Order: sequence, then structure tokens, then C-alpha cells
Amino acid sequence: MSEFILEMEGIHKSFPGVHALNGVQLAVRPGTVHGVMGENGAGKSTLMKIAIGLYRPDSGVIKLRGRPVSFENVHDTLTRGISMIHQEMSPLPYMTVAQNIFLGRELKNRMGLIDHRGIDKASEEILKELKINLTPQQIMGKLSVAQMQLVEIAEAVSRKADLIIMDEPTSALTEKEVGHLFSIIKDLKQRGVAVIYITHKMDEVFAITDEVSVYRDGEFVGREDSVNLTREKLIKMMVGRTIDQFFQKENATYGAPVLEVEGLTRHGYFDDISFSVREGEIFGVAGLIGAGRTEVMESLFGVSPKQAGVVKIRGKPVKIESPYDAIRYGIAFLTEDRKRSGLYLNLSVRDNIIMPSLRNNLNALFIDHRALRKLCNDAVGTLRIKTPNLDQLVMFLSGGNQQKVLVSRWLATVPALLIMDEPTRGIDVATKSEIYKIMSSLAKEGKAIILISSEMPEILAMSDRIMVMHEGRKVGEIGRAEATQEKILHMGTGEPLSTFKEVHYY
Repeated sequence: MSEFILEMEGIHKSFPGVHALNGVQLAVRPGTVHGVMGENGAGKSTLMKIAIGLYRPDSGVIKLRGRPVSFENVHDTLTRGISMIHQEMSPLPYMTVAQNIFLGRELKNRMGLIDHRGIDKASEEILKELKINLTPQQIMGKLSVAQMQLVEIAEAVSRKADLIIMDEPTSALTEKEVGHLFSIIKDLKQRGVAVIYITHKMDEVFAITDEVSVYRDGEFVGREDSVNLTREKLIKMMVGRTIDQFFQKENATYGAPVLEVEGLTRHGYFDDISFSVREGEIFGVAGLIGAGRTEVMESLFGVSPKQAGVVKIRGKPVKIESPYDAIRYGIAFLTEDRKRSGLYLNLSVRDNIIMPSLRNNLNALFIDHRALRKLCNDAVGTLRIKTPNLDQLVMFLSGGNQQKVLVSRWLATVPALLIMDEPTRGIDVATKSEIYKIMSSLAKEGKAIILISSEMPEILAMSDRIMVMHEGRKVGEIGRAEATQEKILHMGTGEPLSTFKEVHYY
């Protein structure tokens, strides 16, 4: 018997214009958590898609429990004991939790009909075993993203898989839910289940993994025991260089208010929200998941209607009823979910970048293609977007490069106010650093920026002023100089800053 449950050796995979994997390897032991790290575009996703039978390698050897195998499709890998929890979830929203867990392998009664009662009972046992506070009869579409993630974990566990691949499993989870997930993973380890854990969060790597494999530009860099790694060493393996300054925040001079919001209300989502953002300021918005941060920004951008409140741009009241109105007033919105509400995945890099800028690049009644081509080439060069050409479909880019395309689109509109909702979610450390540098540079130019982030180091390091929300209400604001993680978490639970008492540990 091999000491590894899964071995991948000399794996090559090419797509038109891209050599995605160049002889890479992966070896995972049973009963361990194996971290997979690398920048976006490093080849992690392609390798995992080969591991679950979604892609076939051009060459190389795959061994399962020491024996060479060739996966025909995803169903083949599932029957062999490999399951994957994807970052981009695709549940059936109108079906129940139980029906989603047993989708495609429904239990049958003696008459050969679907045993709904049996499915509910089996699902209830799995949910109880994993301490997931959901009922089998709940409708998936009514669950939060975090709850849907937990259902996917339950589905993978229910298959009795020997190897579970988790792709950015904590991207939509609260701190408490992350702790719950880690306890589930530790329980799986004790049962002998192997977990491949893909993440961009350094803290998680050191908290949960036993070994880490690192990839860069489609090549295998190395494998290390987690206990032998440091943050600096891991970053250097991932990006090929040290990062001396991760958060690229420069001091900016504040100007006049660009945006003023007074009493903004959308019944059932948020109530009586007031704040302002000045030229050159990065205005952070913090709060737990469900606090209403995104919903406020969607109303500001005209995606969702407001029932009350006044919005002023440069001191003048404006009426924003659609994103087109918002763009006209110089507002840009980098949405939280780049695939669902940001990018046109079936269009090219060029089309995605120029979409909101077409009106600004008209020569009489004709489109100025030369100006648009220059705009796209400048964006690709400035943001270092990895793409074979401008005609490449965005769906085939890595997550980090997709995010850069989205950033370049909104920068092309030359906005006065840029709203960035979770701008670094699901992207690697090097790309994060580039995004921070862009934010700081824009602020220095006098742009106003609203930053929504669930990552506490990010919100603390990049914000000049922070508004904290709780259950649709503004709890208060705190300046950069006095802001700490403890104070923001205190306010995030709904308590005002005035009731905060610092605790010293001796």
C-alpha cells in the first residue's frame, strides 16, 4: 500500500495560448490536511479539476491508493471516493437541504420511488453529526451563502469520501463559522479522511494544514511540512520574491466631500444610514456578515431602491435610480461577487473592460476603436493582467486576473467615487498587494474610495475612517488612529464605542 491516497506526477495541461500546468506534482497522505497555495494563475484550479475528473491531463500519471487511474468524469471520481466543495457554489435553490445533499443518489423505497422521508432522516443525522444548525426541510434559496457552504460540506461528508477537496471554503464564513468548519475538518482527519485545502488566507494555512504544496506560473515549487514554514518563506515560495510592504497605504490629503448620505433607508435591509466620504479618503465599512453593508452600497449605486434618504454628490442632491445614473454621477462599484454580478463571463477581456466606457469613446456617432484599444492595452499593462490576448474570454482567466479586469473596467470610467466590496476576496497575496497599491494611488490622486471588507487586517491597514454596521444600522464611526480589531468587533456586535473597555492580559 502506498503512503499516499492521491499522487499526481508530471501533470501537463495546455489550453489555447496557455500552458496551464508544466509537469506539476501533488502527493496527499490519508488523514491529513494538505494545503494548496499559489498566486491566481499558478495552476491550482486546473490541477484540482484534473483531480476530480473535470479535465483530462495532456500527460502525466495519477495514482489513487497507489494504483494508476484515469478518471473518465466527475461521477467516476465520486464513486472512487473523491469529492470537492467548490468556491463557486451551484445549489438548487428551490429544493430542500435534504434534496440537495442527496441529489443524484436519492434513496428509494421498496416500490422504487424516491423515499423523501428516508432522505430527510439521513440528512438530519448528517447535519446533527456535523453540528450544523439547519433542518432537512429548509429551502436552499432562503439560506445565507455561509449556510449553503455548510450544506455542501454535509453533502461531501455524506458520500463517505476518502478525499475531500475544499476550494476557499471560508470565503463567506464568519469567524464563528470558520471555527466550526475547522472542528469538522479535525473530525474528518481522525476518521482517516484526507482534505486538500485551497486558500489564500495565510492564517488558515498555519492553523489547519499538515503539509503545503506551492505552485507558481503552472509549475511545482515545492512541498513543506506546515510546522517548518514561516509566513515570509511561504510568500517567497508563492511569488518568487519577498514582499517588504504588503499594505501599500500612503498618506493622502483630504479634500471636499464627494459623497454625503443622510438617512438612507431600505425597509427590511437597513435603516437611517448617514455618512460622508471626502476626496483622497479611503472610507472603510466593517461589520459581521448580514450587517447590511453590501445592501447600502447597492442602493447607492441604483441596483436596489431606497425608501428614504438623501444622496449628495459634491454637495448637490442627486436622484440615482439605476447603475447608469450612478455612473453618470461618477460612481463606480466593484461588486462583492465578480462572477454573478460583475463580469460578463462569456465575453472577452476587451469587451469587459470597455463596457461602461463606450459612451465616453464616441467620435461623432462612431466608436473610437483606437482609443478603446489603447485603454485596454494600458489596463492590461498597468494591472499586469495575465491573458494571452484581449480576445480571451474572461471565464478562462484565473480569479485574480478576473478581479483585475473588473478593476480596470471601473478605472476606465474615471470615477470620482469608487466603491470596492470585498475587493481581495479569493485572490492571492501578490494580487492583493497590487490592489492595495492601486487604492492608495487613487486616493492620493484625490479619488474617494469606499472599502467594504470582512478581513480585519485589511480594513484596519487601508482605511482612514471606519463605519461599523450591525443588523442594518450604523453603530458608529472610528478614526484610523484609534481603531483596533477589538474595538471594531465590539461595535460589530451592536455595542457603541462608548461602552468599550480595553482588557489587558498579563
